[in-house]
Amino acid sequence: MHTYHFDRAFLPSGWADDVRVDVADDGMIAAVSAGSSRSGAERIAGIALPGMPNLHCHAFQRGMAGLAERRGPAGDSFWTWREVMYRFLSALTPEDVEAIAAYAYLEMLEAGFTTVGEFHYLHHDPAGRPYADLGEMAARIAAASAATGIGLTLLPSLYTFGGFGGAAPNPGQIRFINPTERFVSLMVRSREIVAKLLNARIGIAPHSLRAVSPEQLREVTAIFAEGPVHIHAAEQTKEVDDCVTSLGTRPVQWLLDELGLDERWCLIHATHMTQDETTQLAQSGAVAGLCPLTEGSLGDGIFNGERYLGAGGRLGIGSDSNIQIDAPAELRQLEYSQRLKARARNVMTRTEGESTGRSLYTRALSGGAQALAQPIGAIAEGHRADIVLLDGEHPDLAGASGDMVFDVLVFSAGRSLIGSVIAGGKPVVTGGRHHARERIANRYRETVSRLARS
Repeated sequence: MHTYHFDRAFLPSGWADDVRVDVADDGMIAAVSAGSSRSGAERIAGIALPGMPNLHCHAFQRGMAGLAERRGPAGDSFWTWREVMYRFLSALTPEDVEAIAAYAYLEMLEAGFTTVGEFHYLHHDPAGRPYADLGEMAARIAAASAATGIGLTLLPSLYTFGGFGGAAPNPGQIRFINPTERFVSLMVRSREIVAKLLNARIGIAPHSLRAVSPEQLREVTAIFAEGPVHIHAAEQTKEVDDCVTSLGTRPVQWLLDELGLDERWCLIHATHMTQDETTQLAQSGAVAGLCPLTEGSLGDGIFNGERYLGAGGRLGIGSDSNIQIDAPAELRQLEYSQRLKARARNVMTRTEGESTGRSLYTRALSGGAQALAQPIGAIAEGHRADIVLLDGEHPDLAGASGDMVFDVLVFSAGRSLIGSVIAGGKPVVTGGRHHARERIANRYRETVSRLARS
């Protein structure tokens, strides 16, 4: 047992002073008490918040940040960006993936994310052949999690087709492809890999309705009847149009009608929904997995946040393509996109006088915890000890009290407020820097430099 003492902390009951947190050897919180003495405890200065779950990540894409920012001969879009991504990943080795993932996870911890949902679809070698260990790439993701200390929900992705109607994969997709039976074997192996990590989880991630058939989707969700299910849905208008042509209805509506969405499900993006779809998704209990920085980067569009929130919808945030890894910035972009859409302010709140920063932060905590099927998102007994310490001496916090701390974090100072981070009960960031930054950053630097020359 290890005991920490925090001058101020945000607990499920609200703000509290002089908070002691007892952490067991397995990284879980055994007890929390406010108004307690520092005696016998390790004091860590700052304002303690629950660490933020990152519910959607493609770690390898961190290595291609900046590669797709030159205009092509025709109008650029998500679909042209995808071709850049295919070219980048064509040369990645398992060692490269581990190095890139470790650096991405290090940055997440420094930026306030303490658990990651890895939507993992890069499975095979550059020729599309499975490695001798079918879970080779999954093991690399697990190794990056272990090296950095970030919590992990591994979400192996089923990707079989190149488009709706069972279209053949294109050459850029061959590293992703699995038939159903091999995916089942991959899940078995991935479960073995994840079992070696402390408090890790596993779920399934049928990539999208264009990459799996309706029959496959029904089959794998029945085989893996427990644990989270993540799927990309309605990210692009072309995807919606193609789904209507192939399946006779829009993607979110198809999922609602055919699969009966519930708390297991996380729909990534869900950008292009009708008003009725938005309400139905909100009422289903599923989580909308929003990645505002990536959605802005790719020109996806703007989520129908105001209606979704008004209908009681649950949401979380993810870093997706990892062009910028920054938990407060994701929340800020979410609110600002809604302001631009509605031409209003403080859109993602429901009550007069409510702090928008607190509303965004706490909704993303609970939605992320649900989507990752992890006991996270709160400084409370029975939860993983994932705690972010804000620098209470930061000039932007001068005079700030109560929920204004969230507003300063999300809308002003951002990640510069983050001083220390505890993940799984262990300090991993001090003074804003991950304890293994030099070693992991050097390996990442060598990897991307070599890839740039190849």
